[in-house]
Parts: sequence; structure tokens; C-alpha cells
Amino acid sequence: MVMEQKNSSSEDTGRFEAIFDLLKTVLIREIPKFLELRSLDRLSGGASQETYSIELLTQDGTLRLAMRRASGGEQREISAQYPGLATEALLMRRASAAGVPEPEILYVLEPEDRLGDGFIMSWLEGFTLGAQIVKAPELQVIRPKLAFLFGETLARIHGIDVEKTGLKNHLQFVSPREYVEQTWDRYKAFGTAQPMIDFTARWLLENIPADYSPSLVHNDYRNGNIMVDESGVVAVLDWEVAHIGDPMRDLGWMLCHSWRFGRSELPVGGVGQIDDFVSGYESVSGTKVDPEALLFWQVFGSFWWAVGCLSMAEHYRTGPDKTVERPAIGRRSSECQIDCVNLLIPGFADVVTNSGAEEPNQMPSSEELLKSVVDFLR
Repeated sequence: MVMEQKNSSSEDTGRFEAIFDLLKTVLIREIPKFLELRSLDRLSGGASQETYSIELLTQDGTLRLAMRRASGGEQREISAQYPGLATEALLMRRASAAGVPEPEILYVLEPEDRLGDGFIMSWLEGFTLGAQIVKAPELQVIRPKLAFLFGETLARIHGIDVEKTGLKNHLQFVSPREYVEQTWDRYKAFGTAQPMIDFTARWLLENIPADYSPSLVHNDYRNGNIMVDESGVVAVLDWEVAHIGDPMRDLGWMLCHSWRFGRSELPVGGVGQIDDFVSGYESVSGTKVDPEALLFWQVFGSFWWAVGCLSMAEHYRTGPDKTVERPAIGRRSSECQIDCVNLLIPGFADVVTNSGAEEPNQMPSSEELLKSVVDFLR
């Protein structure tokens, strides 16, 4: 057997061996013709959940699977902000039935499995890292078409009937006003003064979209959560924060500067233009996209992620799984706030380096960043 995990202190190694043994018990029970669990590898890149590559041997040959589970193997409480990984698995099944590319869900973890919230799914090949998608030579031909394809795929998601599929029983309805207020309240609880976050919250509350038709909202539909290959979209991933609300939330989120990965001139995930994205969406949905609503949700996206970055920093300090990604993401709140400036205030603002001392309860300090890297490399 092979177990591989970056950040492998002796304590982490013992924990990883326990995961291996518990997973093996599940696979023996759930995978037909199972013979041997050959390897388990925790993949890097997941800031909020854990993803593992699984290789096993069956009577039919080698089989590769993936496991997605809650950070630290938690059995997290279900809330409006977190419908749970069992619901995420259900969403992926319903999306697949509606023509959205998805991996096959093979098993949803139960509390008695002692692995935390999560599920096991088929393994798919493709590009998932946004920084690779915007520049990989293998995607040179398909990349100019991705914005349109992203729009088409998103429209299929919004077309899923939450009543007929039973998803309404698992997801919260969140109005635009509630979403702004919830996010602003979450920021205030940190006690970290960020004036641009307050300014943006007030602008958003004064510009709430007046009319929309509620639908399923993926809520994290962006470059980096969509697997692609040379043929197009392979799978839509990371449904963990889905809800029912304004579908324009998903369109605005895709346009946020944070997901362009150095290709600022290409507002749709660093791969294409807004007109292509909107055209793809409208060609399937049959509805026209309101530019004002799109702007609102683009501003909200940068506002939401500015607060989300601060949350990542707090989770690094207090959460069960101190990954290297969290403090690094925490430092990016200022970038999102600059994005809000550029969307709301005429002219273009660039990031100005702040040489002042940082308070421990504000942005992740240099010491925290260094410690996270040391932990990651052990």
C-alpha cells in the first residue's frame, strides 16, 4: 500500500493511516469485486474541503476514484451557509440528470464510517486549476470557446427544477438583501476595520435587484471549479455552498477579477469575454441578462470574497486543519477590496503597499504565513 500526504509530521502520518484503514473498510463493503486498496493520496489545492485520489485493485483491474470530505474529517452541522456534503452529492446527481457534466457519485459517507462528511466518486481527467486553464498549451484550441460553453452549462444548472428534484427540501432560499446583510454581519464579527468593505456593503444595499426569478444557484461557479479538457467542460465541481436565490449571482461571480488568474483583459475566468459568456447562457436559458443586475452581482462577488478571505485567515487560526492555502488566501482580501474600488469608483486603482505594522487579529502576519509553509513542507 502507498499513502502519500504533504505536511507529514508523525501525528499527521498516524491520522492519515487511520483514514486509510477506515476507507479500506468502506471500499470492501461498497465497491464490487474489491481486492486491494493500493494507494491514497491527499491532493493539494483544497482550501475548504479535502480531496483524495484513491487507487484500488478489483477483479476487473485497476480502478481510480476520488474522495471529497470535510476538512479535518468533521461531521459539520448543516446550516444555510453549509447545506452539507451529502447534499452536494445529491446536487451533482441531479445536475448530471439535467445534462450537466459530473462525476458519478458512488457512495455518500455515513457517520458510522468515522471519516466525517463526504462522498466517493468516479475519477475524471482534466484541468481544474484556474492558473493552468488560462495558459495550458493543450487547451489552446478550446480556450476561446470556453466562455460560451461556461454560459451554456450554467444555464442548464439554473434550469434544474428544485421542486421536482426534491432539492428545495435540502437548500435554503437566500434573497439578495439577506445575502448582503449576512456577509456584512460576518465581516463585522471579525472586528477587523476594512472601510472599503463597509462602503461596498452600503452600495449593495442601496442597489438591490428589484426583480428576479429564484432558481438553483451553484454559488461558486468559476474558473477553478470547472474541470475542462481539450473537448470542453468535463465536470462542474464544488457545490458545497449552493442555495436557491437570484441566478445572476453565478454569472457575476464568474466575472470577478480574482478568477482571471493574471489575464485581466479576459473577464470570464481569464479565458473569454462577457458577450460570449452571456450569449451561451441566453442560448440555453431563453432569458435576457440584465446588465445592471450583472454589475450588482459582480460587485457582490468581490465584496463576498473580501470577507471570505478574512474567514479563511480566521479558520487557519482556529480550525481543525491548518492548510497552507488558508493564510495565503487571507492576505488577498485587500485585492478584492481594490476590485470593488475599480467597479464602483471611476478611474483605476492599483494596490499600494502598506508598510505599517499588522495587528495579530487583522491580516495574516508574516510569521503565520511562514509557519503555514513550514507545516506544509514537513
